[in-house]
Amino acid sequence: MFGYATDETPELMPLSHVLATKLGARLTEVRKNGTCAWLRPDGKTQVTVEYYNENGAMVPVRVHTVLISTQHDETVTNDEIAADLKEHVIKPVIPEKYLDEKTIFHLNPSGRFVIGGPHGDAGLTGRKIIIDTYGGWGAHGGGAFSGKDPTKVDRSGAYIVRQAAKSIVASGLARRCIVQVSYAIGVPEPL
Repeated sequence: MFGYATDETPELMPLSHVLATKLGARLTEVRKNGTCAWLRPDGKTQVTVEYYNENGAMVPVRVHTVLISTQHDETVTNDEIAADLKEHVIKPVIPEKYLDEKTIFHLNPSGRFVIGGPHGDAGLTGRKIIIDTYGGWGAHGGGAFSGKDPTKVDRSGAYIVRQAAKSIVASGLARRCIVQVSYAIGVPEPL
């Protein structure tokens, strides 16, 4: 199990992951409040951030690419989708200082996305494990968190080492930190 923390956001998470998560939450918000009534619940967000290395710490410079693939009803056009996503989802979430004329927007790049959820994607257990942690930063132990109770170290061990990494960064001992721990079944202490 791995825990990761970075000082680039108040959440001590990578900015790319924070922004992608907030875009997903905003999609839900504008779907439920009717701002974008054409939205449906399935979707994916990804944000690519350009960084520079400052003595081992990663400092965000700009957003390179925003990807949003979202399920929608049959009546909305691709142009309406792109315009609404930029105005009602991206602008309220991504700080203006990170967006520039070179930022790439992939908004429903595969075209129509009417069929979604379990009907459009068979198998739901253990999917998208990277978004459950750090969005590609740090490392991941490989086990899914969903559907597991706290006695399963895939989940509880990852939570504990995340807290350890956060404590190290929050105390100022490091600007980035990764903590690794491993367990064996039947052995109560980490290896």
